[in-house]
Order: sequence, then structure tokens, then C-alpha cells
Amino acid sequence: MPSPNPRILIAEDESGIADTLQYVLKSDGFTPVWCATAEEALAQFALEPPALAILDVGLPDLNGFELFKRLHALPGGAQVPMIFLTARSDEIDRVVGLELGADDYIAKPFSPRELVARVRTILRRSGRGQAPAPAAVPTPAAAASPQPFALDVERMQIRYYGRALDLSRYEYGLLRLLVQRPGRVFTRDELLQLVWDDASESFDRTVDAHIKTLRAKLKTIAPDVEPIRTLRGTGYALNEELPATP
Repeated sequence: MPSPNPRILIAEDESGIADTLQYVLKSDGFTPVWCATAEEALAQFALEPPALAILDVGLPDLNGFELFKRLHALPGGAQVPMIFLTARSDEIDRVVGLELGADDYIAKPFSPRELVARVRTILRRSGRGQAPAPAAVPTPAAAASPQPFALDVERMQIRYYGRALDLSRYEYGLLRLLVQRPGRVFTRDELLQLVWDDASESFDRTVDAHIKTLRAKLKTIAPDVEPIRTLRGTGYALNEELPATP
């Protein structure tokens, strides 16, 4: 049974913003856990991974991007959706956050209710604390994954040449989509619509950034294999002719 009160970790040094977030999250049935420093956030996360984490980029003791990396490295961290909250709205900051694998990026000032709505959408899609989302693309039972890949939808896990991949939620969503339809070319717009929570808030470079990090992870297992094809100006597809061994 899903938890009726998903635990939300808030790493935010401004007490006024933290109070507002705690109030709206509690009002919507969540259990917020406020941490004023990155050190405290790391301790709380290690104690019990939350359903979702909201990270302020400008924390006093550690940059929010570095905190993201450290949380991601903790047991279970790669499976926890994370949102960056910051006063900076430059595109370069958004790109850095998205390249790291963040699930969303919200600039201050923001609507607390809009943030809670995004939290609900992300949790619904990720299946953490709420009912799992349906598959984005129906796959016929006869459609088998290419041999090097083993897809376990129930565990939200993908193995590549026998090794489990440590993927962020969007990396998993992208690879799952490609593995389910080998050879099928997905445009960037299609990938945004099928994988991301709110495609209108994202852009083409978001897809490119996640494909880049996904390829890097695949390379660590099979350096000489190119499983993802790029069709310039169009999008991406999974290579149908992959070797049985790396």
C-alpha cells in the first residue's frame, strides 16, 4: 500500500520560505522534514530516504548542486526525485541542474501551490508515495528487449550486459522508452511529452543533457558499444544491432 503521508525533505536556509513550504505540504497530506543546512539534509536522508527532496541551490555550507551529487550517492539516492529551488533563473543554472539529473527546477519567487502541484505530479510519475504511473507507450507482449538490455518494470530497473544501471528517474524513463521500441526514432518533442512531467516547462537541451549522462553510464559498462543512435536534427533511437557481449 502506498504511504498516505509521503516524506518530503526540504533543504532551505531561509526560514520564511521553509515555513511556507512546510505549511502547504502539510496541508496537502505530506510530511515535510526541514533542514537548514546541507549537513543536516545529508543526515536526514541517510536516516530515511524521502519520497522527494527539495534542494535550495544557495545553502550556507554547501552548493545545492554538490548536495545533489552527495545525496544521489547515498543508498537509494538515485531513486529519489529531486527539485532545485533557487533565486537564480539563468538558463545555465537550469542546464547544470538538469544535466545532474534533477527532476525539476523552480526559480524564486514561486507559487507554493504550484510547487506542491509539481511535487504531486513528480511523485505520481515516479510511483513514490502514490500509485505508479501507467507506461507511457503500450508495448506488445511479443516485443522483446534487445539482448544486452533486461527491463524490470516492477522494480524500475534496467540491466545492461548483466549489470544493473544506477539511473535517475528521467534517465530510466528515456532508456525504458527506447528499449521498449528498438529502432523506433523518437523526436525530442516526443521524448519530452512521454517522459517529462511537464513538457511545457522543459526544452530540447533537457533531453540532450539526459541522453549525454545516460550514454556515459552505458559507456562505463561497454566502452566500445554505441547503443543509442543520434539522428541529427530529429532525435534518438536504440540501436537494433547490438553485440551479444560487450
